[in-house]
Amino acid sequence: MLKKSVVLFVFFLTACGLHLQNGALIPQELHTLTFESADPYSEMSMAMRRQLLANDIHLVNATQGVSVLRLNKQTMSDEVSSIFKGGREAEKILMLEVEASVRLANGKTYPISAKVNRTFFDNSRAALAKAGERDVIWNDMREQAARQLITKMVALQNQLKDQ
Repeated sequence: MLKKSVVLFVFFLTACGLHLQNGALIPQELHTLTFESADPYSEMSMAMRRQLLANDIHLVNATQGVSVLRLNKQTMSDEVSSIFKGGREAEKILMLEVEASVRLANGKTYPISAKVNRTFFDNSRAALAKAGERDVIWNDMREQAARQLITKMVALQNQLKDQ
C-alpha cells in the first residue's frame, strides 16, 4: 500500500507541472529588476516576464540604483534535417537564440545568452495541424530560453562576489 501511495504521489507531482522556482538562488542584487526589450509585448518578452515573476523577481520601472535585464536580440531559424523519398522536407531543426545583458546598479554589464534546439516532423499532408504544433513548440522553446537566461543570472553570483 505504501508503495502505491508513493508512486501516486510522485505521479501527481510530475503531472501537475510542479516547478521548484522561488528565486532563492538568484543574487540579492537581481531580486529587483527593470526589464527592457525592444518589443515589450513580443512572445519572448512575455515568456521572460513570466519566468522572472515565477522566480520571485520584482519588476519595477526604470529607476536609479536598480539592475536592468535587457533582451538584446532574438534569432529564430530552421534547417531541413531529413527529406522524404520524393524530395519533400520531412524533418526540421528549429533553433532559437536569445542574447541579453544584465546591467548592475554600479554600471557593470554582463552579457548572457541562451540557445534552444528542437526537431520538428513536418508532414505537408497535415499542414494546418502542423502549423499549430509548430507554434506550440516555438512557445515552449521561448519558455525554455527564458529559464536558461535566469539560470545564467544565478551563475553571475560568483562574478558579483568578486566585486
